[in-house]
Amino acid sequence: MTSSAPLEPSPDLVVVMKTESESEANIVCALLASHDIESVITSNVRAALLPTVISRPTLARVEVRSEDVIRANKIIKESQATAEAPSSLSQSNCESLEQKLGYQFIDKGLLEHALTHRSIVHEDASGAMVDNEVLEFLGDAVLGFVIADLLFREFPDVTEGIMSKWKATLVSTVTLANLGGLLGLGDYILLGRGEEKTGGRKKKNLVADTYEALIAAVYLDGGVGAVQKFIEEQFKPLVGTLRIGDRSSFLEQDDKSALQELVQARSLALPEYRVVREEGPDHRKIFCVEVCVGGDVMAAAEGPSKKEAEQRAASLALQRLTDG
Repeated sequence: MTSSAPLEPSPDLVVVMKTESESEANIVCALLASHDIESVITSNVRAALLPTVISRPTLARVEVRSEDVIRANKIIKESQATAEAPSSLSQSNCESLEQKLGYQFIDKGLLEHALTHRSIVHEDASGAMVDNEVLEFLGDAVLGFVIADLLFREFPDVTEGIMSKWKATLVSTVTLANLGGLLGLGDYILLGRGEEKTGGRKKKNLVADTYEALIAAVYLDGGVGAVQKFIEEQFKPLVGTLRIGDRSSFLEQDDKSALQELVQARSLALPEYRVVREEGPDHRKIFCVEVCVGGDVMAAAEGPSKKEAEQRAASLALQRLTDG
């Protein structure tokens, strides 16, 4: 059962799906639960006085209330329409993505490797597929180096502390997921059926991880020069915003919005900021601000203004959520 108040088997319930795979039935129940439809899994096996001579496959049946049948059938049908995930990158998809990237791979296998999520590897009976997790690791390191080098060259007058904050923002999951979204990267990822059915193509963490793997693939295929050019082109608009206006306001806005996007991606409550203490004379006040998520205090920080204290608290909360 997937609901906090699960249904009980009843003659009044209606079967909306039959399958020999219990795991597939559980996935469908989870899918329906995400649309606020309660469901229950029953079996065609009945208790018998004598063992049957001929064994039959056990059918798992997903049942819902009669008022939910039409909506449940529609959701399942739409899910099944996208359930057959491709097991390899087609030539047309390869060419389409290369055009968006502005980079043509010498080794197309590297591009396919970067797009291969572990979910499809787990479903591969041949055992020949390899997921992109090692490429994610390499891509993270390459991206960090290129961004640090870029900031060092472009902003020689900026302090190490500010530069570190900018770098953390630029390489964050939120930023990478947004850049991957602009490329339509989710449409090209090779996913397993289960991940496909639960909306894997739109998951920010998954898209961000694939983006890192893609960076590693460009590096391995074309070397430092190629990946540096690729990253600088991708990040040009973001780096450009650092040159415009008050740079501290850029950081303030980004940390708070990044925290908001992160908690939304994790289906948590929106952050709330509250001033818990004010100290000092009017011309030199110090504000202490707490940021709470779902009633829990995630971080607290001080600053010379409420906005600055909120910015610092958001930054600390981001670190806690991403490290934990």
